[in-house]
Amino acid sequence: MALIKPFRALRPPKHLAEKVAALPYDVMNVAEAKAMASGNSYSFLHISRPEIDLPAEMDPYAEPVYEKGRENLERFTAEGILVQEPRECYYVYRQKMGEFVQTGLVVCAGVDDYESGVIKKHELTRADKEEDRVKHIDYLDANDEPVFYTYRNDPAITAIVARVASAEPAYDFTTDDGVSHTLWVVDDRTVIDELTARFASIATLYVADGHHRSAAAGRVRDLRRSANRDHTGGEEYNWFLTVIFPDSEMTIMPYNRVVKDLNGLTVAEFMARVGEHFSVSPEEGRFEPKSRHQFGMYLEGRWYQLVPKQGTFDEHDAVSRLDVSILQNNLLGPVLGIRNPRTDQRIHFVGGIRGIGELERLVAGGEYRVAFSLHPTSMAELMQLADAGKIMPPKSTWFEPKLRSGLFVHLLT
Repeated sequence: MALIKPFRALRPPKHLAEKVAALPYDVMNVAEAKAMASGNSYSFLHISRPEIDLPAEMDPYAEPVYEKGRENLERFTAEGILVQEPRECYYVYRQKMGEFVQTGLVVCAGVDDYESGVIKKHELTRADKEEDRVKHIDYLDANDEPVFYTYRNDPAITAIVARVASAEPAYDFTTDDGVSHTLWVVDDRTVIDELTARFASIATLYVADGHHRSAAAGRVRDLRRSANRDHTGGEEYNWFLTVIFPDSEMTIMPYNRVVKDLNGLTVAEFMARVGEHFSVSPEEGRFEPKSRHQFGMYLEGRWYQLVPKQGTFDEHDAVSRLDVSILQNNLLGPVLGIRNPRTDQRIHFVGGIRGIGELERLVAGGEYRVAFSLHPTSMAELMQLADAGKIMPPKSTWFEPKLRSGLFVHLLT
């Protein structure tokens, strides 16, 4: 069963919500974060990316960065930019991006469920990123950014959430990217108990986005538990901030790739090697894959369509039949020499929200030589892999719209 619990969120007053709300810490670099927060002392980026308030030469993993995050959180609470809820609540969070709508429940999920496998993952974490999140959470004494989870749609939960969302919202605003954000407070104890009970009948939750934050929550719990002689298991540090959406409302976008060089090959040699595993067709304009097992490749100012040849992958294997695996196993690894995409500095990953025009821009800028556009991984593929205990290649999924940070914070004490 999936155990969830309400919590006393630290959140902004209604008139400040739009100014506080910020994109997640890991979807922009430091320069972009600084530009986003420029002129806005309320931006949550001062907490989630505190290095923007420190000298440019500061190591983003240095202790002063984590200390600055804590200092800024204390400032936000002292100035009333964030105010703690008087009672434990759930929250309903809805996002609209064009015609797409997703409505989730903001809760605390249990570290025990993550460690026992009730919450299933599909990616490995990087040690440096996980350590960064452990320090960030520990210094703040809070989960400042939610993990993005999903579950197989349950009509009873959907009906309760719809009932809550028929009332007047606490927040309702649209950000510069055209995404609308609406939040309802669930403070009725009967409804809270009803939701808790319904989730107790859900066998599995799935990590959509936030593997590092999930793993870090477990490590912070272990640190706190070892330091607390009177640990009972009921402490707030045993729980972490989560927004859970039904799978029927989730959208996965492609996670595209750009590579800095051709691994010492000439263009002709590279094309010949690609042709060993793919049928290659030049395109008149941009090529964006419309179905599985299609790839776009941008090289020397021109787009090509790549289709893997028969026998280059096993359609019966849940991992190797993924498009990200096909590209990695037949081109990025053997041709471009990128054996470990998790750590290789020659490859860069580009979220689908930026469009394939971003791939052209990066290659035209000279830092990258070739780009690849992919078809998105499906929710069914993600769940099947997680259920089987298997791991996807890195950067297999890009979810949109991104949850806004700063609308709810979970304090650990």
